[in-house]
Amino acid sequence: MKLFFRQTGETGPAIVILHGVFGSSDNWLTNSKSIAALGYRVFALDQRNHGQSPRADEHDYQTMASDLREFLIDHQLENPILVGHSMGGKAVMQYAMTYPGTFEKLVIVDIAPKFYPVHHDELVRGLNAIDLDSLKSRNEADALLSTYEPILTVRQFLLKNLYRDEQGKFAWRLNLPVIERELEGIGQELTNPRIVNEPTLFIRGSKSPYIQDDDIPVIERLFPNVTFAVIQDAGHWVQAEKPVEFVDALMSFLNQ
Repeated sequence: MKLFFRQTGETGPAIVILHGVFGSSDNWLTNSKSIAALGYRVFALDQRNHGQSPRADEHDYQTMASDLREFLIDHQLENPILVGHSMGGKAVMQYAMTYPGTFEKLVIVDIAPKFYPVHHDELVRGLNAIDLDSLKSRNEADALLSTYEPILTVRQFLLKNLYRDEQGKFAWRLNLPVIERELEGIGQELTNPRIVNEPTLFIRGSKSPYIQDDDIPVIERLFPNVTFAVIQDAGHWVQAEKPVEFVDALMSFLNQ
């Protein structure tokens, strides 16, 4: 699958970023500019069924890893640095386990290679409750979604997927039916786990429940060359909540 991407920076080592579920490359624009200003070429991708990338019935980590491999080959990116947040973090972990020796370093943002119970189903119900055919405005969509999600910043993040098509009608940049169907699969632990020997950084938000202390032994077994960074006062969306601290942690790791 040919993935949509946004490139920031023209020279320097390549960094390829994969977003999480409900996200897109657009969410990484601010971080990409900060990283590129430090001498890197940043490629932020839209994963399948998200953003402006194609839609498909298949949505699993092995397929997402294959998409990433195709992108790296198409753009002749040899041994890039791979960064993934949440679902994107699992996708790049799966890539690392499937295609060893094809990347320089790995950065995983606030996700562990374990099973997570379905916990986004209420958000999907909220998005499905918005009738695009009769929707008049984004404010109306926000009001409808607030019944399902009380936190404004989360609603704003989700509604970034709402756009007007060429006919001026509202549409989603998400393949909602497939994502809803695959929510359990998105939470599954990785298949065919293998040891990843390349240098790896796990970035955690201090307020996030996604990586627990008892996950550390499993991470250290699968990623023996691992470093951990904790971003204080950050939740799951570390890079959005604490962008300066996130880039500092990333650069500290890359400059080792």
